[in-house]
Amino acid sequence: MIRQATADDAPDLAKLHAEAFAEPWSEAAVRELAATNGAFAFTGDDGFILARAIGSEAEILTLAVKPSARRRGLGQALVQAAAAGAREAGAGVLFLEVAADNAAAIALYARCGFEPMARRAAYYRRRLGPPMDALVLRKTLTSAPA
Repeated sequence: MIRQATADDAPDLAKLHAEAFAEPWSEAAVRELAATNGAFAFTGDDGFILARAIGSEAEILTLAVKPSARRRGLGQALVQAAAAGAREAGAGVLFLEVAADNAAAIALYARCGFEPMARRAAYYRRRLGPPMDALVLRKTLTSAPA
């Protein structure tokens, strides 16, 4: 079940992020981003999405799903929740950045209706390995589900 996250969820969200990413965000970072103007988050038992809407645009800041829960529809449900939250906030477009080598995430976002619009060279600086380009993806929001 997907529900809107609150500030009290920050410790759990940080734990989920640590399970999903090699270079996770700290609890303080999650809490700080969730407190920014226009931020909103949705969570389920095995993942969460954090986004923010400002004016007519929204951005997915992170999507984290435990590896053991991937490919079961949770990521898509979280993206749909974020798209609905962005529409409710008045956004007409939803953006995100994804590492160019993250084929599974790119496929998920394509299924959710995102299209590539730009590439940022060496955007992700990694402790292990060379920097990775980011793909900037865009989805036009309508009154229909994501």
